[in-house]
Amino acid sequence: MLEWEDRNLPLTVQAELLSLARTSLYYRPVAPSALEVSIKHAIDRIYTENSSWGSRTIASILNRDGWKTCRNTVAKYMRDMGISAVYPGPNLSRRHPEHKVYPYLLRNITASYPNHVWGTDITYIRLKSGWMYLTAQMDWFSRYVISWELEQTLDIEFVLECLKRALSTGTPAIANSDQGGHYTSPQYTGLLAEKKVQISMDGRGRALDNIFTERLWRTVKYQEVYLNDYQTPREARQGLSKFLDRYNHYRPHQSLKYLTPAEVYFGKYTLETLKSLGKQQRDFQ
Repeated sequence: MLEWEDRNLPLTVQAELLSLARTSLYYRPVAPSALEVSIKHAIDRIYTENSSWGSRTIASILNRDGWKTCRNTVAKYMRDMGISAVYPGPNLSRRHPEHKVYPYLLRNITASYPNHVWGTDITYIRLKSGWMYLTAQMDWFSRYVISWELEQTLDIEFVLECLKRALSTGTPAIANSDQGGHYTSPQYTGLLAEKKVQISMDGRGRALDNIFTERLWRTVKYQEVYLNDYQTPREARQGLSKFLDRYNHYRPHQSLKYLTPAEVYFGKYTLETLKSLGKQQRDFQ
């Protein structure tokens, strides 16, 4: 047997053995320009302010603010960032044509106890010279962030890892997401099916189906990300870890009768017990 470990095959031979185009072996990723990074950061701020605005409106705002760009460039950058306008109408997210899409199950349903409904999404997190992507699994009743993951690409692995870690903590009755390719993937839906979780996906033309997760993203960005110019992925991980820990365990929520998400989630409160607590607080005052 030949000891190939000590031999260097010419690239032409390597390409032929792997059935690859030879030019692909010479490719080196090109870092984004400073202008592209700045425009994407600006898009992120505008979109976070109003997620119903599409590429046409955002391009208009950017040009009004002094950025020289066009709608096509903005649309491309929004695709890179994994975002799209949320408004009544078709095609709210990028769907995979071969994946099954599940119906929206939450019409006329209010999350009323921990692990009743979970929601998930992906958002863009800016760095000084680049960006990352944040995903989270959130319990809608308690607002508790059960798990989160931060990654530099939109590959599905970080979404799957986030779900696996969440399922090690609890099992929801219903798991809701958008109709994007990550969430319709059999890898993702299979993990939920194994736990016998009902799968729900945002309906077309329903801008508020994922409102709790959208509110979380606004809180994270305005109270943490925009106040701290992360230089590196490590700084982003450290900053978000501290912030989400405070969000879960320290910061009281008015909608939770001034309890923290962790107190409600692990205390097994229900809609009725929270209402009762609210009445007690009013009587005490």
